[in-house]
Amino acid sequence: MKADNPYKSLIILLSIVVPVAVAVLYVLPKTETTLFSFLPMLNATINGTTFFILIAALVAIKNKNVVLHKRLMWTALILSVLFLLSYVLYHATTPSTSFGGEGTIKYVYFFILLTHILLSAIVVPLVLLTLVRALAEKFDQHRKLAKITLPIWLYVTLTGVLVYLMISPYY
Repeated sequence: MKADNPYKSLIILLSIVVPVAVAVLYVLPKTETTLFSFLPMLNATINGTTFFILIAALVAIKNKNVVLHKRLMWTALILSVLFLLSYVLYHATTPSTSFGGEGTIKYVYFFILLTHILLSAIVVPLVLLTLVRALAEKFDQHRKLAKITLPIWLYVTLTGVLVYLMISPYY
């Protein structure tokens, strides 16, 4: 893990700061604004696009197309950073929207939302550690961790879209 050491502090810092910053957004006072009302749809679009890029990256590496795999993974990472920035901007400026569904759908929504939130916090360090192992050319370790990271990242991106679709009627 020596190659990971230069990045260890940064990974720990980001793994703590990102979820804490997102959590703080929900308690900050906000004013009613429609300035950023387009961002939830943009965020869902980014999540959906990232989902398909991750699938394409998996197919690329299974086909031994390392160059395409790298390009797709960097694209997925950049999109995820853009998503995070957009998400923070929206939730820093706009009050939360409550889910208005009743009955079973309400429980389904909250299950999806809860698992999405928990796994989105877990995926941050996993993605960063997986990236560091690839950059350090520790491909055996990278591959081993990617088998855990990818399904979680896919779940987070897919459930991000589902959460948006389920709550969008209540915006």
